[in-house]
Amino acid sequence: MNRELIWVLTLLLIAVVLFATNKMRMDVVALLVILAFVLSGTLTVNEAFSGFSDPNVILIAALFIIGDGLVRTGVATKLGAWLVRVAGSSEVKMLVLLMVTVAGLGAFMSSTGVVAIFIPVVLSVCARMKTSPSRLMMPLSFAGLISGMMTLVATPPNLVVSSELVREGLNGFSFFSVTPIGLIILVLGIGYMLVARYALKGQDDMAGKQGWRRSTFRDLIKTYRLAGRARRLAIRPGSPMVGRRLDDLKLRERYGAYVIGVERWRRFRKVIVNVNGVTEFRARDVLLIDMSASDVDLRQFCSEQMLEPMVLRGEYFSEQALDVGMAEVALIPESELTGKTLRQIGFRSRYGLNVVGMKRNGEAISGALADEPVLLGDILLVVGDWKLISQLGQKNSDFLVMNLPVEEGEASPAHSQAPHAIFCLALMVALMLTDEIPNAIAAIIACLLMGKFRCVSVESAYKAIHWPSIILIVGMMPFALALQKTGGVDLIVRGLMDVGGGHGPYIMMVCLFVLCATIGLFISNTATAVLMAPIALATAKTMGVSPYPFAMIIAMAASAAFMTPVSSPVNTLVLGPGNYKFSDFVKIGVPFTIIVMVVCVLMVPLLFPF
Repeated sequence: MNRELIWVLTLLLIAVVLFATNKMRMDVVALLVILAFVLSGTLTVNEAFSGFSDPNVILIAALFIIGDGLVRTGVATKLGAWLVRVAGSSEVKMLVLLMVTVAGLGAFMSSTGVVAIFIPVVLSVCARMKTSPSRLMMPLSFAGLISGMMTLVATPPNLVVSSELVREGLNGFSFFSVTPIGLIILVLGIGYMLVARYALKGQDDMAGKQGWRRSTFRDLIKTYRLAGRARRLAIRPGSPMVGRRLDDLKLRERYGAYVIGVERWRRFRKVIVNVNGVTEFRARDVLLIDMSASDVDLRQFCSEQMLEPMVLRGEYFSEQALDVGMAEVALIPESELTGKTLRQIGFRSRYGLNVVGMKRNGEAISGALADEPVLLGDILLVVGDWKLISQLGQKNSDFLVMNLPVEEGEASPAHSQAPHAIFCLALMVALMLTDEIPNAIAAIIACLLMGKFRCVSVESAYKAIHWPSIILIVGMMPFALALQKTGGVDLIVRGLMDVGGGHGPYIMMVCLFVLCATIGLFISNTATAVLMAPIALATAKTMGVSPYPFAMIIAMAASAAFMTPVSSPVNTLVLGPGNYKFSDFVKIGVPFTIIVMVVCVLMVPLLFPF
């Protein structure tokens, strides 16, 4: 073993220790690795920074943006709502649909992001079914990990392994190369979890931890007695409201009607338009109105203004919660508005929001609120656009947002663009399947189209990229090159050949899987794939067999991070909500990892013969 190889292995050991102890950020460790290789002369500057020129790094960054587009347009949230609606109160149905949905969605976006979205969904379902979250949280994390086995772009390790094949002058994997294996593992994972969930009792002490919780629309509707006040009225052609501004109509003074929003057709889809004093109404607009009038007054209002009552689902616009926000706000002590009425403040004109409820000394005030003075300690319930509610809390010096309901987290800033986001995703997949356009270019095209369709903004796109992951990949790539230059890869291959070389390629695949899964316990699956991919290809060359099955076994093993709560961010996310102990992942994850290994060793050679 030469001196340079000892230096590289020592540096690798130090990096692994730093990763495992989490004493230093992983991206910082990766950058220090680059510095160490250059300053020691092990690699040239071009070699050390070669990761920045790798097309797959650009592809991974673009996939972060596409995943953010699916979140901002509400595609993921709508899937969660559908899941709750279809599963009902059946835990078995919920588990199956949950794992299928998460694995399917995670095939095209970050599994960590998908799991984060579905954690509150699972918690709400568990509360409704009166079951422990531990029964569903681990199936959620396992589905997130399995999603990495569904498509080529589902997880960075797949792209890293495919890139290593291309670097060796071979064809990379196609978009759906991993899918048959992933589908079988998903089916087995669902069956396994249907049995293993009985062993997941967790530490279900949630009953004693009620404490404070965020309100929901339902809670606020009940507290402020808003039930029965919501109306949905369509403007008929010829109505005196057509072409007139809201302030000119004086609907509040004449009928006690507060216009919360307007449903309007734009480009073949229905959107909800925020309303202010200069908003002009059009024929066939549908008004969302707060009106506590009697049926007689409502009929008079509809008759005089030529309005047609429409069906309103849910309570007080709860079905429109993606667009119509609700929040409790209060005056700050130093405000000059204290003692003024809402009419004097000009609340709607100034802030673009409607005050539909007021609470004083813990009791909701009934009747007209426009001429009610706002006193210190009063809490106002405002309704309107989520962005305006956010601005009221961030930019205003008079009001403090006291309580945002749970639904605020489900409001998507660009949910009306959901069809466009789905189109962009489908186009990217189609371009990747043609093999005529490089994957990175296809992803960039999809990103640009998402920007064009306003699924993402420039700011959100840059924020969506998880830069620590990008830097980690770039920083770990020099390790593979350094191991090759110093003979480290050959040394590891000889060790593998001594252990399993004489027993055929199947045993060697087992050795590679075990080695990759073991390393993955200490460092990220992406870093593991960067280190193991060249070793797998060199082993195949030594044995005189096709490199594809060995490369695929590395990709699968890198995603099989089921054994500990720290082996993947997906597992770490559910550790708290599921009330798990470290041993829960060991006793459930180790057997399933063995199942995944057996499936991969048997299936991979069928898809990619030796």
